[in-house]
Amino acid sequence: MSKQSGLLFGDKVYLRPLNGEDAEQYYHMFYGAEVRRLTGTQRHINKEQIAAYIERKADDDSAVLLLIALKETDEVIGDIAIQDMDRGNRTAGLRLAIGHEQHQNKGYGREALILMLDYGFGILNLHRIELEVYSYNSRAAHVYESVGFVREGVRRQTLFYDHEYHDVVIMSMLENEYRERYLK
Repeated sequence: MSKQSGLLFGDKVYLRPLNGEDAEQYYHMFYGAEVRRLTGTQRHINKEQIAAYIERKADDDSAVLLLIALKETDEVIGDIAIQDMDRGNRTAGLRLAIGHEQHQNKGYGREALILMLDYGFGILNLHRIELEVYSYNSRAAHVYESVGFVREGVRRQTLFYDHEYHDVVIMSMLENEYRERYLK
């Protein structure tokens, strides 16, 4: 029997808030070399810093950070966040990470994105949600475009990683674009 205590539910995944007991798992999920490369993570972070991060996010009114868990097994496979919310302009950023390669390319991230977009536009009353993706992460860029994000521009040579500079692609979705695509 599932112990799902999620906030948002899809067909394959559900999204739930983090709690203190998640620090160990969160640390291991995002410490792998490939996840660090895809997210552009440069710093090494210890478990205590992860626990402090989770606590700070719980008190952050400008962000909603949720874990992505499989409905079938309750296994946590990633996280997704709406962050840097500007309530006056009704804008925010979005980020997503799937922690281990065996959970990638299965539609879990796509489903989590759509759940979070629905929450952002339908509950948080946002008008614009943007994200950034590094130029070498074409798989993620393809998923974002397939969900309905529009490429807006490129910030050249923004990230220094593995001895070279990389561009970051800026993408966004507006509330009317979401509604036309998903609420027909």
